[in-house]
Amino acid sequence: MPKPGSRLRLVDVAERAGVSLATASRSLTGRDGVSEEVARRVRQVAAELGYVVDPYARTLAGGVSTSVGLVVHQVDDPYFSEIAGGVIEVAGEQGLMVQICHSGRDPVHELRQIRHLIAQRVGVIIVAGSGYNDPATEAATKAELTAFQDLGGRVAVIGRHSLGVDAVLPDNEAGGFALGTHLLSLGHRRIAIAAGTGGLTTVTDRMAGVLRAVREAGLHPASLPVVHTDFTRDGGRDAAERILRDHPDTTAVIALNDAMAMGVLSVLRGRKIAVPKRMSVVGFDDVSVAADLAPSLTTIRLPMTDMGRMALELALKPKSARARRRSTGHTLVVRDSTGPAPR
Repeated sequence: MPKPGSRLRLVDVAERAGVSLATASRSLTGRDGVSEEVARRVRQVAAELGYVVDPYARTLAGGVSTSVGLVVHQVDDPYFSEIAGGVIEVAGEQGLMVQICHSGRDPVHELRQIRHLIAQRVGVIIVAGSGYNDPATEAATKAELTAFQDLGGRVAVIGRHSLGVDAVLPDNEAGGFALGTHLLSLGHRRIAIAAGTGGLTTVTDRMAGVLRAVREAGLHPASLPVVHTDFTRDGGRDAAERILRDHPDTTAVIALNDAMAMGVLSVLRGRKIAVPKRMSVVGFDDVSVAADLAPSLTTIRLPMTDMGRMALELALKPKSARARRRSTGHTLVVRDSTGPAPR
């Protein structure tokens, strides 16, 4: 129920009618996909509550809105700042303003930020960052974005598989395979994975690539220790401490993003463990500072600025009947943090 005196929202109608936000939107805008019985009930509830379809829908459909909402997992992670740079470049070319929100890899907070952007009447929403392995975790976000599009808004995502909208998909599994193959070619067999937060599709996909390389080399994937911590620099530090404590014979660490790799390197430097003579370290993403670390970081390069550009360009295209997918490709960049396995 809406609070007394508060502005009625479509979600209030949906909750009273016992339907999803997407169903309420379709019922009130005459879109296909809803039975007449359900649509009639939703219209009746809307009338009882005094809700009228927001004329903002026509504003969105006409392309009048000049705002873009960008939701990222972590604003201080270079991966997301470079993506944001690409979004901002395209927005500037199109005379659009960008509002950036931070979700903290919390799906509940992410949904709250998306709803906030819709309330702010943005015309485009870009969601950047890993999805979640559990489809139920993303169900409410998918419904919210679907309803937003039904009302004329445009959406694109980066790194999300299952939201049913236009998507830019990083080459995560292939990149993980390239990292695993690189270390194996250097003779490493005692490899540990600093894996980041469990439940993220990015972590799952990158790990799948690494483990495929291990299997193709004739090794058993279970022989690789996997340490799940936060997908951050501090998480990398924590993972490195646990690897050194529990698996001291490790000769190489695969960090599944560059932020974690930086944390791993800082711990090894503090312990005076030589990289790569005693321990090799690899990351993933090739953020702008990766080449300037000491030692410089071997990693997988993703075109992060281009990913931001691609996402907004997709969102600004006329909506297609089926969600479009754009793959990013990847490049293995070998630098000073990897070398032959010690004898």
